Amino acid sequence: MPKVKTNSGAKKRFSFTGTGKVKRHHAYHSHILTKKTKKQKRNLCGSTIVDQTNMKQVRDLLCLR
Repeated sequence: MPKVKTNSGAKKRFSFTGTGKVKRHHAYHSHILTKKTKKQKRNLCGSTIVDQTNMKQVRDLLCLR
């Protein structure tokens, strides 16, 4: 059986915490920032944890099942 390839886009977008959770960056913080409030832009900075409902899809893309 051939090896399963990791999705190239996913490996650039996701990383792991020390406990094995998957980190992601917020969307909507790259352009059209003039109409967004300071609070909204501030909260879109940084990273967060992938939700449990999407975890199976992300793990499939990263070949971790």
